[in-house]
Amino acid sequence: MLETGIKGYQEFTVTESDTAKVHKSGTLDVLATPRMAALMEETAWKSVAEHLEPGMGTVGIQLNLEHLAPTPVGMKVWCESVLTGIEGRKLTFSITAFDETGKIGAAVHDRFIIEETKFQNKADKKKQM
Repeated sequence: MLETGIKGYQEFTVTESDTAKVHKSGTLDVLATPRMAALMEETAWKSVAEHLEPGMGTVGIQLNLEHLAPTPVGMKVWCESVLTGIEGRKLTFSITAFDETGKIGAAVHDRFIIEETKFQNKADKKKQM
C-alpha cells in the first residue's frame, strides 16, 4: 500500500559512459545532467514498485531538477527519494543527489500509476498509425 514517507536509495560510481561528453549535454568528463536525471527517476520508481499491485507500474510525467555541482569520473554518486504526495494516481517525490563531497542535485518529480500492459499497448499502437 502506498503512503507518503516511502524512501528510495540508489548509487553508482561515475564512469566515462555517464559523462556530459558521452550524453551530448556538454564537452566535459563530468557527470551528465541527463544521467543524474535518470538516477533520480530510477530511485523514485524503484522505491514504490513493490507497493503496487501486480501489473501496475509508474511513468514519469514531470521532473524539475537543479544540477548544483560537478562530479568527476571515478567518484561515487547516490540519490535519496521521499514520496511526499499522493493525489489519486499521481505521485510526487522529493529527491536529492550527492557525491562524496556533498549535495550535487535536487528535484521534485511526479510519476503517474499505470497498468503496464494497457500503457504499452497504447504506445505500440502509435507504430501502426
